[in-house]
Amino acid sequence: MTRDFIPVRIAVLTVSDTRTLTEDRSGQTLVGRLQAAGHTLAAREILPDERDRIAAQLRAWCADPQIDVILSTGGTGLTGRDVTVEAHRDVYEKEIDAFGTLFTHVSIAKIGTSAVQSRATGGVAQGTYLFALPGSTGACKDAWDEILVHQLDYRHMPCNFVEIMPRLDEHLRRK
Repeated sequence: MTRDFIPVRIAVLTVSDTRTLTEDRSGQTLVGRLQAAGHTLAAREILPDERDRIAAQLRAWCADPQIDVILSTGGTGLTGRDVTVEAHRDVYEKEIDAFGTLFTHVSIAKIGTSAVQSRATGGVAQGTYLFALPGSTGACKDAWDEILVHQLDYRHMPCNFVEIMPRLDEHLRRK
């Protein structure tokens, strides 16, 4: 059975106290890769490391029917200002636990035991996928090239995120 590619609409959020759009190499890496894969850039923002503002942006994008997936980059480390993971978890209805595990596995092959410092995470809210990626360009490449490019491709077998997308919010619909 051959399946046709289904493009998804992806928003990119960079979390940084210092970067501007022109200096945002990690965000641009994600934009370049998602567009090269045939997906649509639905929105792009840069926000400071402020948990409430990050969560508010994630919620707004989850409520937008023109956004299927949110990729954030930055703020997943261990320092005091790293609050992206907490903001994501404030929004998640369900966490995709294996995303962080798989990202760690991919990272170990690239950076060895330094992978222990990443708190990459994924989840679902309001029928939208959300993924919090580290702020390094290499980590964004790894997450996209090794995991997301496959799971966001309807043709990927035996299963992928796109094929279950229509059912993510089935609990919210009237039966």
